[in-house]
Amino acid sequence: MNARVLVLHTGGTIGMTGSPDGLRPMAGFGEALGARLQAASAPACDIIELAPLIDSANLQPAHWRRIAEALVSRWADYAGFVVLHGTDTMAWSASALSFLLRGTDKPVIFTGAQIPLLLPRSDADGNLRAALEIAAGGTVREVGLLFGQRLLRGNRSRKLKSVAFDAFDSPNCLPLADIGIDITVHPERLLAPTERRFTLPDFDPEAVAVLPIWPGLPARVVDALLQPPAVRGLILASYGVGNVPDGDAALIDTLARAVDRGVVVLNTSQCPVGPVAQGAYATGAVLNRIGVVPGGDMTPEAAFAKLHVLLAEGGDAAAVRAQIGRPLCGEMA
Repeated sequence: MNARVLVLHTGGTIGMTGSPDGLRPMAGFGEALGARLQAASAPACDIIELAPLIDSANLQPAHWRRIAEALVSRWADYAGFVVLHGTDTMAWSASALSFLLRGTDKPVIFTGAQIPLLLPRSDADGNLRAALEIAAGGTVREVGLLFGQRLLRGNRSRKLKSVAFDAFDSPNCLPLADIGIDITVHPERLLAPTERRFTLPDFDPEAVAVLPIWPGLPARVVDALLQPPAVRGLILASYGVGNVPDGDAALIDTLARAVDRGVVVLNTSQCPVGPVAQGAYATGAVLNRIGVVPGGDMTPEAAFAKLHVLLAEGGDAAAVRAQIGRPLCGEMA
């Protein structure tokens, strides 16, 4: 097998430079990165860049297909892959790629930086070097997110800090590897090998909506959000272990009518740690009665990406409901 790693630069802070208007993509980043890696005797790699680059805050679901296509078209040529990505939506993309590349037999490691590579005190060198070593090693055969001193499962990761070097965590899943003097991979935490099932669907950016529950949420707001035909999936961000205001008959009726007409509604918790236990309280049991699917301990990013991918693959509401609440690639316990 070719021991080389492919580095796919999609955009983000790691490849930016200062300007009067703030950080912006720098010209010639690929060449500068290649020279930096060669000087550091990094694992053998090739570098390609998406055109145009994606500013992390401008990410759209369609970009997930572009990223996946760039990897799948070169899959046989490399031992592993490193995806450089902006930090704001890195967890969203790492989650999406885990569902698009189900059963991956090679490492796909997302990383980036809080400070651009060529600016003083950048965290990019450490993140990138560790990501390359793990991608070249071949032990981690799943989509991961490496940042700071840990490798996280991609679909369990979240950006929880805006300016710290240890910006990411996976609140309900232990790290896959710890990075110190040595890189310590924890094999017992890795996904078991499964049959490869890659998919490159076309995404409808309007297919999935996210609805946080708040005190006094009007039913008319929910009804307006769910007007057909655009929204086919809804991520609820409910209280605690999956509770909603069951005393608001109009709100519950609005959700029930959406389910009845084929909207897939997935219930997640606003709490970053712990699962949905839909039915532990009467205020959650009402969701069971109207056909809302409990999302376990999925992160909001994983739930959003998973629902988008399943809907884009063309399944009807019943088929999507059957899959959305069970683990497909380590995204939930």
